[in-house]
Amino acid sequence: MGLLDKVKAGAEQAASSAKRQAQLVETKRELNQAYSELGKIAFGLVGRGEVSHGELAAGVARITELQARLSGDGVSATDVSSGEADVSSGEADIVE
Repeated sequence: MGLLDKVKAGAEQAASSAKRQAQLVETKRELNQAYSELGKIAFGLVGRGEVSHGELAAGVARITELQARLSGDGVSATDVSSGEADVSSGEADIVE
């Protein structure tokens, strides 16, 4: 095998590896997007009272607190857990 053939084979292997890496990155991005969409749906269901679970309530409280910080409302996690915060819209204002 000549030097040119070795260079060509190396370039093809590098291109194949780069393509595999790009596919992995794209799949991970799609997975994160799917998790995000599922989270928004779960947030809405909890906010509308259609689903309730202790683990979900903690997540809703955290999201509501972060949203309040962004909007300057000053709603705390205590307000959320006591039912004083309004999450009934079920929409998560997620900044991406």
